[in-house]
Order: sequence, then C-alpha cells, then structure tokens
Amino acid sequence: MSSMTKKAKNFKKSKSGVYLSIGTTAFGALSVFKQAKTARQENDTLRLIDAGVSAAAIVTGLAILYRELKRLGDDDVLLG
Repeated sequence: MSSMTKKAKNFKKSKSGVYLSIGTTAFGALSVFKQAKTARQENDTLRLIDAGVSAAAIVTGLAILYRELKRLGDDDVLLG
C-alpha cells in the first residue's frame, strides 16, 4: 500500500478531515433551519418536531467532532 493511500484512508482521523466534517455538518443545519421556518409558517407541528430532533442531532454531532478535534491535538496523522 502506498503512502498516499494510507494518508487517504486516515483522512477522517486528521484535523483536516475533522474540520471538513464540521463544515458539512454545519452546512446541513441550514436545511434544518429552513424546514423549521416552513413548519412554523404552515403550523405543522410534526415537521417542527422533526426539525427540532434533527437540530439536536446536528448539535450532538458537532460536539462529538469538536471533542475529536481536541483529542487529536498535535499528533495529526497527515502531518507525520
């Protein structure tokens, strides 16, 4: 296995990979906010509950990613 392949497989365990995951998760929050806004305008309680649960999942995901970022510290796999 080449070193480039090893780096690609370990991307998720790198700071860059975690930052990318944080960005994509935060981007997903935009659709949840749009869903909540639409649900409020239409007085759709079930969609509003769904948006709330989705928002909670996004917050939890971001917290987990932040914790992983703190754990990585200086021992980043892509750097050495």
